[in-house]
Amino acid sequence: MFAAKNFFLANVSAPVAPSAVEYLVVAGGGSGNGYYGGGGGAGGFRTATGFAVSTGTPLTVTIGAGGAVMTAQTGTSANQGADSVFSSITSTGGGYGGQGGGGGQAPTIGGSGGGGGSGSAPARTGAAGTSGQGNAGGTSPGSAANYPSGGGGGASAVGGSPANTSASAGDGGAGTASSISGSSVTYAGGGGGGAANTGQSAGGTGGGGAGGLGGGDATTGRGTSGTANTGGGGGASSNGVQYGGAGGSGIVIIRYADSFTAAASTTGSPTITVAGGYRVYKWTGSGSITF
Repeated sequence: MFAAKNFFLANVSAPVAPSAVEYLVVAGGGSGNGYYGGGGGAGGFRTATGFAVSTGTPLTVTIGAGGAVMTAQTGTSANQGADSVFSSITSTGGGYGGQGGGGGQAPTIGGSGGGGGSGSAPARTGAAGTSGQGNAGGTSPGSAANYPSGGGGGASAVGGSPANTSASAGDGGAGTASSISGSSVTYAGGGGGGAANTGQSAGGTGGGGAGGLGGGDATTGRGTSGTANTGGGGGASSNGVQYGGAGGSGIVIIRYADSFTAAASTTGSPTITVAGGYRVYKWTGSGSITF
């Protein structure tokens, strides 16, 4: 009987590390511009299953910051979102919105592109998004009476392009939902554009900031910032207000079946949950993981 007991113990399988994981990598969103400028583009959105990992090899996690809030109506003061990284997977920071009021700062390409600013003819095209990560910003009609600008692009949709008779600027493009964390959350919505007079644009679902209320004061006319850890683009401001909104910071989440062992080590203080048959690691600050 003693020998049989030892035979049983020798054949118990030890837990093993996973050979592949599922990931979500969202970059920081771009900031909205001022003086009825364009909305900020959302940070790049990338997700997939079957990403190969190896035991004993640290995998870097970098959380991209959102583009900083602009600090003046004129000049080149809107800002690009920063990239987020998981190992070899990089999501591109969102593009900032174009300057309104006839200013020279054009919208930039990003994970999703910034919306075109208004204020002078001809129409101002929104910047392109990165293939597989996001969409282009909306186009402004230029010198329309209300100077409505384009919304920033989102992970699932282009930014809104207002008509030249529109009272409101273009809304931010919609983001994309993911259930990798265990519940459905929408990420990477674009920021709403700015307009000179009445009307207010909406931020795209997924953390995009709303554009400032046209004709508003220093509070209501300011663009809303994108939501932290969603990669949402910042909303643009209306005429007479100095600040567009900042972009929202990014996020990295990975998961794998809970039949595999926990990671050997992590840095960056990820939130770790075990539910629904998965081990889930969520970073809102940069760090690493080693299996």
